Order: sequence, then structure tokens, then C-alpha cells
Amino acid sequence: MKQMQVAGHLVDIPGRRTFPAVITIEDGIIRNIVPTDTAVPQQYILPGFIDAHVHVESSMLVPSEFARLAVPHGTVATISDPHEIANVLGVKGVEYMLDNAKQVPFKFCFGAPSCVPATIFETAGAAVNAEDVNQLLQRPDIYYLSEMMNYPGVLYKDPEVMAKIAAAKKHGKPVDGHAPGLRGEDAAKYIAAGISTDHECFTLEEALDKLQYGMHILIREGSAARNYEALSSLIQSHPQNVMFCSDDKHPDNLVDGHINELVKRSLAKGYELYNILQAACINPVKHYNMPVGLLQINDPADFIIVDNLQLFNILETYINGVAVAQQGKTLIPAVPIARVNQFSCQPKTAADFHIPANKETRVQVIEALEGQLITNCIHAVLTPRNGLLVSDAAQDVLKIAVINRYYDAPAATGFIKNFGLKKGAIASTVAHDSHNIIVVGVDDQSIAAAVNELIRYEGGVCVTTDGSTQVLPLPVAGLMSAEDGYSTAQRYSELDAAAKKLGSTLDAPFMTLSFMALLVIPHLKLSDKGLFNGDTFSFTDVMV
Repeated sequence: MKQMQVAGHLVDIPGRRTFPAVITIEDGIIRNIVPTDTAVPQQYILPGFIDAHVHVESSMLVPSEFARLAVPHGTVATISDPHEIANVLGVKGVEYMLDNAKQVPFKFCFGAPSCVPATIFETAGAAVNAEDVNQLLQRPDIYYLSEMMNYPGVLYKDPEVMAKIAAAKKHGKPVDGHAPGLRGEDAAKYIAAGISTDHECFTLEEALDKLQYGMHILIREGSAARNYEALSSLIQSHPQNVMFCSDDKHPDNLVDGHINELVKRSLAKGYELYNILQAACINPVKHYNMPVGLLQINDPADFIIVDNLQLFNILETYINGVAVAQQGKTLIPAVPIARVNQFSCQPKTAADFHIPANKETRVQVIEALEGQLITNCIHAVLTPRNGLLVSDAAQDVLKIAVINRYYDAPAATGFIKNFGLKKGAIASTVAHDSHNIIVVGVDDQSIAAAVNELIRYEGGVCVTTDGSTQVLPLPVAGLMSAEDGYSTAQRYSELDAAAKKLGSTLDAPFMTLSFMALLVIPHLKLSDKGLFNGDTFSFTDVMV
């Protein structure tokens, strides 16, 4: 029997009090909590932080490496939707994530992907049908039905969609939502179908509308989508019904911080400590029935120790009574990383990205927005050069293309604004949700060079300029690195800086790029099959 004691000021979130105490832990379980009048170390003990909705794959790290980077920030568990790798490899991809995650002492709670592929208007590498979902939900290591992006399918009672929701209800597991902009009667119908959360609210009014129908709101602050400022007042007004999440977080950002940063920001805004910690520590565990301790007797000993309740510096992180981080350093050892993938397309030439035109032409343009997944549809006038429509860096209207990576097919091309590149191209095989190759560039030669580098590596992110290319290989499903998380973060930071050196003013150009093929988010996007109007849910022409 392994026994240890931890002393300090215990933060009792449900009781809304803090008191000196000694905690006794045996075999990873809290056996006793004794208040004391004697002096204890000047440190504070509280439950660990939970990321209530994240795609681990978006960190470009496999779960074991994600865990190594997250624990120094006090994160002990995540609600993880593996639909990124599922879009590449199907159920086998989900199983890969489960197997890798079990090799480290971190509490990943994975869901069964509900929308693979996300739409019929793009090419994914696999499909996960209702029977697959039912089989996954029977597993004890699958905790919920992950985000139901097909909200029209819910509203119009699509049989396949409803079968997936019914399976979750049958197995007593919650259903996550995804319904950006849905309001009023439609929101009420969506929630009444059994959808319990949404992480896509980008205005306070939308969140309040959904809250009145009983939905839980996840306050998202990721590398690209940032809704904290719009929604943070809910921490004070609806503390029992909100949670924190990152959704998508790149490795360099994960090195810097995680849910702990939202706790600090909330304290700085003057929100009440126990309300903040209710969202950061308690609500996800209760909602998803997570096997995570909440500093109660007979709970798993999952907790963190901080220096004080103002600065909130994480001194130590414990999971099942084992120290997994101390003084900002991970104590989780690296494990071998297996490689799985699906990639089959041939190199491209500049001609594959040509858009013929003989006269001045008005085109539809995707307007990327800083800190948002939604885009606008705007128009621009382009003057042909040698019979072709090309990027116009002076207007910041650049060519964007998506290339099917699962089999050879013509490239889909369009135009995009706000990437700011003055030369070269950037490209990625992280392109939600189907993860084809996506590229933005100033000229067709650079676009082709960037695409071909990713084809050569069978996945990655890259920057091409002046005939040279820098690349971060992502050989695990074209989404994740097979290297150490910290070195991956460093390499990604270098590529991010290189993209900005080409002129991009976006805070996270690669993360923003990855969402430009996400058809389920309005208003204008590009799939491997063509330009797509998210309002009419149909293809549209590049030329007006």
C-alpha cells in the first residue's frame, strides 16, 4: 500500500471555502481530508483543470505528447473529440488515439465522432456510420457522442443522425453540439433532440438564447477561434452551466498555457474565484461523468498545487496520486509513437491551379476573420494576366486551393482575403474536417511547390518562398508529429514566424488556414470539390 500526505490550504469549490488541511492518499485514492489548526505550507490545493472540448490532433501531437505538454499547466483531463483522425482513418483512427492515450497517466475522455464525413460536399478518407457509433458508445472508454455538426439533420430528423443520437441516449452518454448562429425556435428544437452543449457561440446573445433552453455553453479560447471576451460574463451569471475549452490549440500555444490562462484572465476581470473554478474544474466532470477526482474522500487523487490564488502559478500536478508535473516541467516520459496514415495523390504542376479568364472579372472571395471560424463572402475585381486570374497581393486577394489527398482529382481553386502574403505560399494537410491539402499563395509556382512538399512527406505544414521550402512533417494521419512535443512546438513556431515574414498579419495563419475548408461554418469556404456557400449549403461559382 502506497501512502502519502499533502498539506496546504484546500480550495473547497462546492463548499465555497478555503481552509488549511492535510490530505491522505493511499494507492492513488484520497482516503482522508483533515482540517487542521496547525501551520501548513503556504500553498493551495485544488482539483485539476479540464479542457471541456478539444481535438487533440489539432495540437499536431499524439495524445501522449499532448499530455506531456498539458500537465505543467495544471490540466489533468480532456473531453477529446477524435473526429479529425476519424475523417482520415475511420474507427481505426479512434482506436489509435485510445491506444496511444492509455500509455500515459492522463485522463483523456474520448467521444464517438458523430459527423464523419462532416458533409457530402467534400472527400474524406473514411466514414463512421450509426452502427459504428453505436459500437463505439458501448465501450467504457468512450464517454459521449461528439459534436453534432449536422444541425440541419437534427432539425429535419435525418434517420442516420437521429440513430446516432438515439444510441447515445441508449447508453446514457451525453451528446455534444455544434450549432454556430442557431437561435430561437431552431435552437430550441436542436436542444430538445438531446444536444447538451455548444462551443460555437460567438456572441453573448446567442449563448443566452441557448442557455434558456437548458444547454451548457463552452467558452472557447483556442489558437484561432477566440470567444472568451464575448462570453466571459457567463462565468458570473451562469456558473453552473459553463465550461472552458480550447477546441483547437497549436503546439506552441500549448507550451505557453492552457485552461490555466483562462482562470488567470477571469480572476483579472474580477470574477468570483469559486465560479471560475466551477467552470474550470467541476462542471465538465459532472456533465460527462468523467473518472476525475474533485478533492473528495474516495475520489482519485487528481489535483494541483498553486502558489497563491492571485497569480495561480502551478507548482505541482497530480493524477491518481502520482506527480506528473513540477515547477513547470513535465514528469511524464515520452513513449514510442506508431505511425498510421492514408495518403495517395500525385505531384501537381502550376498549371493545375490555373483559372482561365480573358477579361477583368468579379470574383467571390473568402474573407478570413481574425479569431473567428466564420468567414465573410465579399467580391473583388481581378485583372487577368496572360489569360489567367492570379493572386493580387496589392488587394490582398490571394489564390487558395484544396487538393484531394486520398486519390488523384483536379484541384479546387478560389480566392481569399486577409492572409496578407506578399510572396510565396503556405500549405497544410490539417484542413478541417476532411484533411485534404490546403494552400494559400501569391503565385501558382509557389502553390505547386508547397503542395508537392506535403505530398512528398505524406502530411505536414510548410512555407515556400524563393524556391525553398520549410516543412514540419506530420506522418501520423497527416495530422500529428511523430516527434517530441516540445521540439514539434519549436519547429511549428519557426514555420509560424516564416509565414508572418511573408507578410501574414494573422495571429495564427496555419490555424486559420486549417478552417478555410470547414464547410459547416458559414459563410464561404472551399472544399476539394469547389467553392461552397455555407448559408445555402451548396456549391457556388468563383466568378460572379
